[in-house]
Amino acid sequence: MKAAQRTGQDLAGEIAALGPWFHNLRIGGIQTAPDHFLGDYPAFKWQGFKHVLPEDMSGMSVLDIGCNAGFYSLEMKRRGATRVLGLDADPHYLRQAQFAAEQEDLNIEFRQMSVYDVAALGERFDLVIFMGVLYHLRHPLLALDLIYEHVLGREMLFQCLQRGDERPFRPEENTPFSEWAMFDRPDYPKLFFVEERYADDPTNWFIPNGAAMQAMLRSAGFEITAQPEREVFLCKRGQRHYAVEPPPSILTRR
Repeated sequence: MKAAQRTGQDLAGEIAALGPWFHNLRIGGIQTAPDHFLGDYPAFKWQGFKHVLPEDMSGMSVLDIGCNAGFYSLEMKRRGATRVLGLDADPHYLRQAQFAAEQEDLNIEFRQMSVYDVAALGERFDLVIFMGVLYHLRHPLLALDLIYEHVLGREMLFQCLQRGDERPFRPEENTPFSEWAMFDRPDYPKLFFVEERYADDPTNWFIPNGAAMQAMLRSAGFEITAQPEREVFLCKRGQRHYAVEPPPSILTRR
């Protein structure tokens, strides 16, 4: 039953039963996470970079990796994307996403799948959304490699938590073994490793500074075309300077 066909009390009860919610969606006028510690998240973030995507996405296919409760999948479908596929490893979030899509009668497919398994999809998408996932991965560069190799058609909308220096420093292409000083620079590309937990989250593993995030994207073959916010990048498929072959065991997992 759609949100419009329910009483407010019934709908509120269903939304509460599906909680807790990380995305603050508006379903039938009811907010799913009105007390979110980040505020109206991710809607307030979306306002800062939504202009880099076409308002009319008719004919486009979209892959939303780490879709959570489906905020971005819903937005893409509202803009007219022909095909939207949302992936998440957590079935709890997928239940929320499916419920939210059904309330608006939006035809969005959701699957339980890890980013490490995207090769199994066997197709490329006009737009890949990869927001707020990378720092939760123990193998972040592998994830970028797999996206580039197997599902990226044209562009990727990307976001990752960043800490440390924000300057976009790019070291020389090659330096001698005796070079030590550059590693002491605050703006040298760095990944901060979280051994236990950060912000009460045991899945926060690697947090890059600004230079490291851009360097990782370039290394995986992405060309940054826009940076509408400090942590948000729009990328297109670029050229790699060298071949990267992920381990066969990763590519063949089902």
